[in-house]
Amino acid sequence: MKKILRLIFLVASSIFLICSCLYAAFLIITSDAKLDENKLNYSKTTVTVYDAEGNKIIDAAANGKTQSTDIKGLKQHTIDAFIASEDRSFFKHNGINLKRIIKAAYKNVTTRSIKEGASTITQQLIKNTHLSNDKTIVRKLKEIKLSKELEKRYSKEEILQAYLNTIYFGHQCYGLENASEFYFGIPSDKLNLEQSATIAGIITSPNNNSPFKNPDRCLKRRNSVLNCMLKCGYIDESTYNHTIKLPLSARQNETGDPFGNYLYEVFKQLDSCNINPYADKNLKIYTYLDKSVQGELNKISFEHDGASIARTVDGKILAYRSTCKEIKRQIGSTAKPIFVYAPAINENLLHLFTKIKDEKINYNGYSPKNYDKKYHGYVTVEEAISKSLNIPSVKTLNSLTLNKAIQYANEMNINLNEEDKNLSLALGANKNGISLKELCACYSAFPNGGIYSGGDFISHIEDYKGKIIYECKQEREQVFKKSTCSLINRALISAVKNGTAKKLKYNNFDIACKTGTCGDEKGNTDAYAVAYTSQHIFGVWAGSKDNKKTNVTGGGFCCEVINKLIKGIYANNEVPKLEVDKDITNVEIDKEEYNNNNKIILCDDVCPKLNRLSVPCDKDNIILEKSTKFFKPTIETPKQIVENNKVFIYLCQTKYYNYIVKRKYCGKIDVIFDDKWKEQISDSTQYGEVEYCIIPYYRNETATYYGDEIWLPKIKTDNAAPDNNPPDILQKNWFDDSF
Repeated sequence: MKKILRLIFLVASSIFLICSCLYAAFLIITSDAKLDENKLNYSKTTVTVYDAEGNKIIDAAANGKTQSTDIKGLKQHTIDAFIASEDRSFFKHNGINLKRIIKAAYKNVTTRSIKEGASTITQQLIKNTHLSNDKTIVRKLKEIKLSKELEKRYSKEEILQAYLNTIYFGHQCYGLENASEFYFGIPSDKLNLEQSATIAGIITSPNNNSPFKNPDRCLKRRNSVLNCMLKCGYIDESTYNHTIKLPLSARQNETGDPFGNYLYEVFKQLDSCNINPYADKNLKIYTYLDKSVQGELNKISFEHDGASIARTVDGKILAYRSTCKEIKRQIGSTAKPIFVYAPAINENLLHLFTKIKDEKINYNGYSPKNYDKKYHGYVTVEEAISKSLNIPSVKTLNSLTLNKAIQYANEMNINLNEEDKNLSLALGANKNGISLKELCACYSAFPNGGIYSGGDFISHIEDYKGKIIYECKQEREQVFKKSTCSLINRALISAVKNGTAKKLKYNNFDIACKTGTCGDEKGNTDAYAVAYTSQHIFGVWAGSKDNKKTNVTGGGFCCEVINKLIKGIYANNEVPKLEVDKDITNVEIDKEEYNNNNKIILCDDVCPKLNRLSVPCDKDNIILEKSTKFFKPTIETPKQIVENNKVFIYLCQTKYYNYIVKRKYCGKIDVIFDDKWKEQISDSTQYGEVEYCIIPYYRNETATYYGDEIWLPKIKTDNAAPDNNPPDILQKNWFDDSF
């Protein structure tokens, strides 16, 4: 018995000691966590946004002012929606829900993650006003301590009211009152059941649950909130069944705010910065917004849906506008440089002057056609890019391999999946689509020496003390070689001069551009143009978010828009040239072999000037094979035939060779021809056996270069031998009938 008591004492002592240590650790870790009642004074909280010049744009709250909700005026179903979905035991616990914490801790341990937080409304309020969004144990412990203290000082109604006035609802809306006016155009005390469930469902993920961005997800989330209310007994079965059948009643109101689209993206980026605006009053967000550039974008009139963006080559987004927020679409032929040709050049698979046969193809049932429904024979890579031919692009991707193309796409933050592993990727087809912002980021590598630069709206953020708590670190990744970008720049400048982007050709500085159009015989769904100079990148998308057919094209409307932007932004400014020579060397190839045989081979040292073709070549992909056709002339064996007692020799046509033709007869060799090329050399046949020799040679100003002798097969003639005793016809009587 004593042993048992002793064991119980030891266990109890151990538990007490462990608990004491844990409590001591808790006190030490949370010693600097103090409840600041001023931070709960949400009516004084502002989030101010500034442009690139430091000028104030707007406060975060709707209509440029902070509005607050009085919980006493709210309808009961509005309060019930938040309680049911966020914290069902809110009016029962003392700040924390121990049961939920244990359950969440178990799930986090078993899944080896920190996904479950088990936060009560009280804890969420503390996190929103006092702490960061970091998912750490230290932050959680501080949250628990301050929540307990908050519950001691304030009533449940006061805590709930503070919570509803500080929560973020997306689209620059902080607090229920601002959100209610933004989403429904009414004050919060007028929200009906459907609206209350919708707005309560948004807060778990404001950007993803937005009815304007993801209506299907928002509807699903709203119905989930209604189901929670049903389980809590706040609504009955009949009300639930009726309400879940209602469509979303949120309606987006056009405020006429010239910076609305840009600010939407600013606050979306803010969500990813892991900063809590209400933890620090008077938060200041400094952006890259250029009001003059934004003004140019705002002048654009889209007949259907559309988006436009202007940014620097190193990733500062100066202006942004969209009629349907950020949308991901098929990008058409704008995919060709980034997914096909730049990777292929980077892998030394081809040169800009490599010829590809544009012809009918079929890869396991996939048989693409060109936009003009024609085949163009052999075309250069540069011509295929500038004229946006489809078949050469598909052929190139097939040689590059899909795995390699997807590897390059991933390096530019374009996440393609297994369903995208098909050759239609060469023409911009992918399952999830790509946003205009992502597309322009991919093109940033070309004017930037191969360095990919993701785009940012926010420069830096200061807290209420003026301390910088976030600073943009441009995402930079070396994706392509500098030489690759020089060659792509050449090709896309060519697309402006004589390709699909000719509407931009009348500017007096370097502009590179790629266009793209998605559609069929019935019309187009998406049209693109991405253009860049040495300083800026411009992107335009036009089409229909609902896939309705339009008549817009990338080379038409989209290029017209970019042309207006360029003229408005640059005006009389001088624009430095695009880099087209970095790590590029010019080499001379044999023009005749290239034009007639599609063969790329270096000229030999004595090649005539007229047969030399200078082409740009990557220093890492130098042509190695060198011609000897002039230093040591070579030809195919000529043909010879015998007709009507004559021998005809047909010489191979060459532009620069002379020929020597020799005849060997009865041991004697005679030169029967020595001159420039002739198609046919003839010679009278001889009795017996005759043999001919052909020698090609090339002569320049300083020397003569002979090729090998080519002996043709011997010819045996059937002519009779000459008669040494001819008849004496002079002795005959020509008038004698017997003759």
